[in-house]
Amino acid sequence: MADWSKDKFLGWASSIHEDVRLYIHNIFDRKQHPEQAYKSCLGILGFSRKVGNERLIMACRRGLHYGVYNYKTIHMILEKKMDQYEESLFADELPMPSHDNIRGEDYYK
Repeated sequence: MADWSKDKFLGWASSIHEDVRLYIHNIFDRKQHPEQAYKSCLGILGFSRKVGNERLIMACRRGLHYGVYNYKTIHMILEKKMDQYEESLFADELPMPSHDNIRGEDYYK
């Protein structure tokens, strides 16, 4: 634990993927002292051994999209297998379903 540092965790994350590094970097940015982020970062980076790098990368991408930076977020994404969902689910808007009762934007002009 004595040799832990922000740079060590960022280097480890970089060896996995840039998205993982960015997620870890954002965790550090939200803490007043870097030491407060060490356990979260260790837990997140430890997922690479448990679930593999690809799943961790996808979980971090989803976490970046959500804008929530902590261990629990990545844990839930992996536990619920949300990292394996289609990329199209990241879309900001869902398409409007076609139905007779839906008036649409032209109705209100």
